[in-house]
Amino acid sequence: MAGVVLTIAFCIIIPFSDALAKVLTGQVPLLTILIARFLGQAVMSAPALANRRARLGWRLSAFAFLRTVLQLGSLGLFYVAFRYLQLADAIAISFISPFLVLLMGKLFLGEQVGPRRIAACGVGFLGTMMVIQPSFAEVGLPALLPLGGALFFAFYSMATRQLVRVADPAVAQGISGVHGVLLLVLVSVLAGPTIEDARLVVPSVSDAWMLVGIGIIGSGAHLIMTWALRFAPAATLAPIQYLEIPFATLIGWIFFHEFPNAVASAGIVVIMGAGLYIVHRERVLARERSTQAAAEARRALAEQAGQAESRI
Repeated sequence: MAGVVLTIAFCIIIPFSDALAKVLTGQVPLLTILIARFLGQAVMSAPALANRRARLGWRLSAFAFLRTVLQLGSLGLFYVAFRYLQLADAIAISFISPFLVLLMGKLFLGEQVGPRRIAACGVGFLGTMMVIQPSFAEVGLPALLPLGGALFFAFYSMATRQLVRVADPAVAQGISGVHGVLLLVLVSVLAGPTIEDARLVVPSVSDAWMLVGIGIIGSGAHLIMTWALRFAPAATLAPIQYLEIPFATLIGWIFFHEFPNAVASAGIVVIMGAGLYIVHRERVLARERSTQAAAEARRALAEQAGQAESRI
């Protein structure tokens, strides 16, 4: 129950960070917003870094840096997309990432993915196209930005799965925060004079408070999700994460007077249905594996007992 409550809290909180980013993308250069986000991540993960005195070898450090670059690409594309798209549409499109992770796991990691889940991925992609189509008709190619962000996030998720096998999740978040700030400062020095969005500026008081909000809310929400996973398995919490879409729709309606049209709304329903079906299949397969493992264990015990009796 603690894991469920924390996941619901994540779904309610994280759209507020996206809403702040949507407001600021028209007022503050992109790089300044990203620095606020990663600085918040570094600061909020500082206790984990200090207490554990985390040190990674050069190979893991390089892998963690690659993960940071992928996170930067994902957040950057989504924040730019907020300039053109409704909040709910952009977030709904981002939920194609679980489908991409499933397919990438099959292609790159040799994970077993059956035809039913592949079909559900196809349906989820169809739903994503339904969400993109109205925005594409209105703004053109920028409507594809969340799709690129979702692709970056899928690779980021795969990198995270590999990294947290050997590093604490909170430590990994802190390292990414430090890497992100350093990389963004370097980009600002090199490209700031010529590219508007690469500039690091001193914000106004109101913008500064919103930047602080992005850093605290975005990083805090992801830490809440990390804690949730300590109380409940991912398979239990995955369906609840789809609550982020209706909460984002509500926030978009309240703050920006936005609401998806009929085609986009139908696409959102299709995405959620396909995602929930994949979660259902994962649970069914997990139960089957558990039952099979238990049966094999009973057989092994019976064989051992038979061998012991024959020796007697």
